[in-house]
Amino acid sequence: MAHSDFRTPRVFVATPLDGAPVSFDRDQSNYLLNVLRLREGDDVLVFDGSNGEWRGRLGLAGRKSAELADLRPSRPQPPAPDLLYLFAPLKHARLDYMVQKAVEMGVGRMRPVLTQHTQASRVNIERMRANVIEAAEQCGVLHVPVVEDEEKLDRALDRFGRDEPRRRLIFCDEGEETTNPVAVLSALPRGPLAVLIGPEGGFSDDERRTLRALPFVTAIPLGPRILRADTAAVAALAVIQATLGDW
Repeated sequence: MAHSDFRTPRVFVATPLDGAPVSFDRDQSNYLLNVLRLREGDDVLVFDGSNGEWRGRLGLAGRKSAELADLRPSRPQPPAPDLLYLFAPLKHARLDYMVQKAVEMGVGRMRPVLTQHTQASRVNIERMRANVIEAAEQCGVLHVPVVEDEEKLDRALDRFGRDEPRRRLIFCDEGEETTNPVAVLSALPRGPLAVLIGPEGGFSDDERRTLRALPFVTAIPLGPRILRADTAAVAALAVIQATLGDW
């Protein structure tokens, strides 16, 4: 796999890339010209989440507008990650952190689920998508994970059994009696996976019973310590990727 160039500015663009010149929007132009203080002719990397990464030369399209020309392929598009991440949304900065780390850890899709103890009353999907793009830009990620609309946990589980017939759901259960997730994960067959992280207050007893009764759910512990929800997300994604994922 070709390595990302972290010394060259990198920008996500919504327009599909095919080698044609790219026009940056107002915010991107301001970032490149006034924040980074790039000059005409400087290299910039762009990606659209589907057609790989391209390198081009910065040009001016007016006093406050920037464009990119002379595009040439820099890195090919890899296969999209197949890891589905379901999580109870957190508040503000901690949710931003969780979303960014999920991108870094190789999540392919994100779906907020509302549980009985979820503390965040509203989910800002557009802010989540902005954090996804920012993390992808900063970390050399070429696939931009899809952020799906939020839904209640019971509906998400009903749809999961119908829409994801081959996918196993890894449920991070703070009440699990054992402490070693690797032993549980190592016994599972290879196949499509999803991971479910609960809210700050944990899952309710009813939710835990429902999850444990479903044939497509496997419960795992996350060690002997109580972890905050954002920390648990990173720990769970790391152990799953290392045991059954693409590490």
